[in-house]
Amino acid sequence: MSTFHLQIVTPDGIFFDGQAQRIRLRGTEGDFCIMKNHTDFVTALSTGVTRIILEDGTVKEAACNGGMVSVTKDITRVIAVTFEWAESIDLQRAQAAKEQAEQNLKDATNIKEQKLAEAKLKRAMTRIHLAQD
Repeated sequence: MSTFHLQIVTPDGIFFDGQAQRIRLRGTEGDFCIMKNHTDFVTALSTGVTRIILEDGTVKEAACNGGMVSVTKDITRVIAVTFEWAESIDLQRAQAAKEQAEQNLKDATNIKEQKLAEAKLKRAMTRIHLAQD
């Protein structure tokens, strides 16, 4: 199968730089897939599971917490707030984050605190889902 150049970057630097057959991401309007020869494209990312099929057919999944993706004829670049391979997720830490986010949601006194707690809960649930698979 055909491949394309995929680069994933976070605020910490380059997370992945290599060839991929396909990447499925969670955008703000839902999931979408990018393959070789995709039209030029830029969109915002939401929190969700990212699934990558590498050049050799290996499937890798990761938790992506927002950002954006840019697709050109030369490169697909994911610029993520955070990006974590499924096998690197600490399940206990993710469960603790979920419990804290649930408590923060209960204790929220304004819309800003509520939205922040909801975002943290969504991130924790994504990480737990990946860690348990």
